[in-house]
Amino acid sequence: MQTRRRPYHHGDLRAALLIRAEETLRDKGPTALSLRELARDLGVSHGAPNRHFPDKQALLDALALIGFERLIEISTAAQERAGESFAEQLDALARAFVDFALTNAALLDLMYSVKHAPEASEALRAAEQRFGQQVVDMIGEGQRRGEVREGPWQRLALPVFTTLRGYAGLAANGTLPTETAEHGLDDVIAYILRGCAPD
Repeated sequence: MQTRRRPYHHGDLRAALLIRAEETLRDKGPTALSLRELARDLGVSHGAPNRHFPDKQALLDALALIGFERLIEISTAAQERAGESFAEQLDALARAFVDFALTNAALLDLMYSVKHAPEASEALRAAEQRFGQQVVDMIGEGQRRGEVREGPWQRLALPVFTTLRGYAGLAANGTLPTETAEHGLDDVIAYILRGCAPD
């Protein structure tokens, strides 16, 4: 016997829409997201979501912002628990980022695609820059400690981030060879450390 989804009766509709939207994103991907379908799922009128999200792009923007805020919180906490050396800070950041990617693969893809949309909010762009700043700050501190080679931070931060982002994407979508799964991230971290080492 099929049970009907309970209608939405309480509290914060915006939060309920975002929770349901993230579930849909995870289970079915971004193309399945529809404000009308979310309204139906929550048992509200099809126009009710428009008070919070005038269109689908606004919903995607809000989801991406939540993703960056969550990633920043997780990575900051990991680095605060780690030692002070560049190697320890990189290890903490890398593992937090890859863990996030593995548990939020669809959300991570959305985060890095929506931020490029012309209508992306300033809040979303600022959140993405805050995460990027964590990488920059880590490199700058490593340079001050003599653990990272000298040079413009952009030339160091870009290879660090793109290497992590690439590995995280491969790990999240299951395309890494089985034999690399166990030690893959260790090898990526060691590779980055060699690339950042003083001359």
